[in-house]
Amino acid sequence: MGLLSIVSWALLIVQFLLIARAVLDWSVVLAGPATPGSVRSRVYGGVFAVTEPILAPVRRLIPPLRAGGMSIDLSFIVVFLAVVILRSLIA
Repeated sequence: MGLLSIVSWALLIVQFLLIARAVLDWSVVLAGPATPGSVRSRVYGGVFAVTEPILAPVRRLIPPLRAGGMSIDLSFIVVFLAVVILRSLIA
């Protein structure tokens, strides 16, 4: 297993974690906040702890786009696309 293969696997894991974060963010919007100590709360905490250090620097450069009462996190889109592009370049 070469270095590029390991990097590709790591990027794939990051991609899955970003998708999990998007699903969990929407679960909060649709179902309300999770009760403390629940499985959803623990999973969200773990996914947030891994993905936030990746998203926060990009969010400082590209703040969320405000549209009325909602906002779109462009940093998520930028990071996700960057991961997809990097994986396609490695493959």
